[in-house]
Amino acid sequence: MAFDFKFPDVGEGIHEGELVEWLVKEGDVVKADQAIANVETDKAVVEIPCPKAGTVLKLHAKVGDTIKVGEVLVTIGSAGEKYAGPAAAPAVTPPAAQAKAPTATVSKAQPTAPSSMARGGTPAVPGAPKVAAYSADASAAAFEPMQVPSQVLAMPHTRQLARELGVDIKRVPGTGPAGRITDEDVKRFAGGGGSVSPQAGAAAAGGMALPAFEKASWLATGEEERVALKGLRKKIAENMSRSNWMVPTAVQFDEVDVSELVEAREKEKARAERQGVKLTYLAFIAKAVAHALKEFPYVNASLDEGKQEIVLKKYYNVGIAVDTPDGLMVPVVKDADQKSILEIAKEISEKAALARERKIALGDLRGGTFTITNIGSVGGIGGIAVVNYPEVAILALGTIRKLPRVVEDRILLRHVMNVSLSFDHRVVDGALAARFVNEVKKHLEDPYAMLLEVI
Repeated sequence: MAFDFKFPDVGEGIHEGELVEWLVKEGDVVKADQAIANVETDKAVVEIPCPKAGTVLKLHAKVGDTIKVGEVLVTIGSAGEKYAGPAAAPAVTPPAAQAKAPTATVSKAQPTAPSSMARGGTPAVPGAPKVAAYSADASAAAFEPMQVPSQVLAMPHTRQLARELGVDIKRVPGTGPAGRITDEDVKRFAGGGGSVSPQAGAAAAGGMALPAFEKASWLATGEEERVALKGLRKKIAENMSRSNWMVPTAVQFDEVDVSELVEAREKEKARAERQGVKLTYLAFIAKAVAHALKEFPYVNASLDEGKQEIVLKKYYNVGIAVDTPDGLMVPVVKDADQKSILEIAKEISEKAALARERKIALGDLRGGTFTITNIGSVGGIGGIAVVNYPEVAILALGTIRKLPRVVEDRILLRHVMNVSLSFDHRVVDGALAARFVNEVKKHLEDPYAMLLEVI
């Protein structure tokens, strides 16, 4: 008997993926747990194993398609069996018949009181555009007479989205497998049946309404090429847009004299190479950041907008932005405070290589509490980075340059690096940001203290 294999949830928070490659074709005989496809989910490419042995009767997607969790990916049958087409959908009782059925009762939930922003009142900001009123009754009515399940089935990222948009997730009907609530369900509910605009999201999060975005009117004045916004680039675009409208960002600039760091790295580089590790400046900087995060816990935090709580994290997972052929990825060095500089260097090198090959595990891209981005690796002397939401800060590094500086009333050539700390001003104030950067500088300007921990 034919078996429809549906695209599984391959990791927490994954609700869709892009089909990169089929590893089988129709008519092939497959074994249980044999890889049948490569799918790009979130920021990694994963192999999808077939759950049972049999013959491939039908491939339900083509390369480049976006597949949602729960959609049929492939139909597996026995040898000689022919694909008979999709299974017939179960009959749906018409609304009129439902109304006549004595046992079919639907209790209408009372609408929750909308916030001051949701009632249609625009914030008292001169020139701010008006925001359409949000009607809890209208949103609920759009989905009646569906019965809301007593137990909410939703992934953590979907619950977070509901909090950000001011939606009571218990009232959202789920359209996913087993009635699970998806991101699209939450957005549809919040918008009364449509998608959620950036200004609505900002209002629900307690922020100022943003100007409405108009559809761009393209006027070609020369040769053009259009590239589909999908896969990793689409994910980056979503994350950057989300951070841009969610996080009020401020920036702290500074300069670090890393002459002692350059000397320390040169001395220890050969010893590291004998152990098969390339010792980079980034390993020292990640260690310095881990030390500083312990001293300034509000920089190692996130803001739970729904509960109006600042979450101070007692673990120190430093993300390292990596430039890959497909776009930016951020592998995470877990528990950087507990690792030596040599261990950190080795881990950064290994994870960066896996990221560039798109073979890195999803777990190695998640759980970061702070991010470092190295603009200097491509020759930039400095820049302003976008906060890696829901983190509250990101450190951007410029290239190390040899410049004249005044040291004890003497002009000397020193190795100098520009740094900038972009931070969420809802959680971190400017003075705190400056003190944090000073703490990082202290460790980088005296790297031998960190080396005592045994690299």
